[in-house]
Amino acid sequence: MPIAKIIYQHHERIDGSGYPMGLKGEDLLLESKILCVADVVEAMASHRPYRPALGVEAALSEISAQRGTTLDC
Repeated sequence: MPIAKIIYQHHERIDGSGYPMGLKGEDLLLESKILCVADVVEAMASHRPYRPALGVEAALSEISAQRGTTLDC
């Protein structure tokens, strides 16, 4: 399994709006797509120095809103 490639792609989005390479759709590894969704939930549900945690419910709402457009879930 190409762990480094999975990590490298985890900020890519299925519509090509992500980074660092602007990959989209089938160009992304399945594992990267899974990690991307998990990363969004973790980032929103966790406290950050610049903002309080938004909570799991807000994160799941965002996942639902982005489903099929930027996130493949």
